Amino acid sequence: MDCELVIFDCDGVIIDSEIISAHMLIDELATYGVNLDLDYIARHFLGRSYPVVLTQIRQDFDIELSDNFEADYRARLIAAFQNDLKIMPGVREVLDLLAVPYCLATSSSPARVQQSLEIVGLTDQFKGRITTASEVANGKPAPDLFLLAASKHDTKPEKCLVIEDSFAGISSGLAAGMQVWHFAGGSHLAGQTFDAQNSVAAHKRFSSFADMFRLAPELKRGV
Repeated sequence: MDCELVIFDCDGVIIDSEIISAHMLIDELATYGVNLDLDYIARHFLGRSYPVVLTQIRQDFDIELSDNFEADYRARLIAAFQNDLKIMPGVREVLDLLAVPYCLATSSSPARVQQSLEIVGLTDQFKGRITTASEVANGKPAPDLFLLAASKHDTKPEKCLVIEDSFAGISSGLAAGMQVWHFAGGSHLAGQTFDAQNSVAAHKRFSSFADMFRLAPELKRGV
């Protein structure tokens, strides 16, 4: 693999957060009479920014959410993260051994990603390496986010490897002309049938960061 930069998504890749977010959103919307399940969340909302998700919910279900819905949800979510958020197994070891530069590109807000990284103890590893959807005009599945991350590191798109869990993110990386691997090890993807759900195929798929250097040994320092 001719790779000069690894671009990680955050939620569902670096941190096992999507299962917490999904259950909380399901519970919140149930109070409005909207009954969703994890499969629906994975198909329609995964990888997208929260404002985009709320806009789609309003349109799809023709409901009026309270003005403070988003702020209240975010506050409760961070509280849940404080209790339950975990780093994805094997991530720290991969970051320590990568032979090429790496960064983070996420649909999360700057405040949320900083809080999440602090909770799992990864603030130092990603200091100065974060790009969020708030910096681009079009979020995933548009290529803007990953292209901006690459440009910050003066790296051509074809020299980048994207690690993504969501189909919107996979589409975004492919549209940017990058190599894309589908990480399927998050709790929120347990039991999902990817082929049936996804019309765009990542270049590779893996479910454990213990396998990352087996798939691309040249990315490991000292090899």
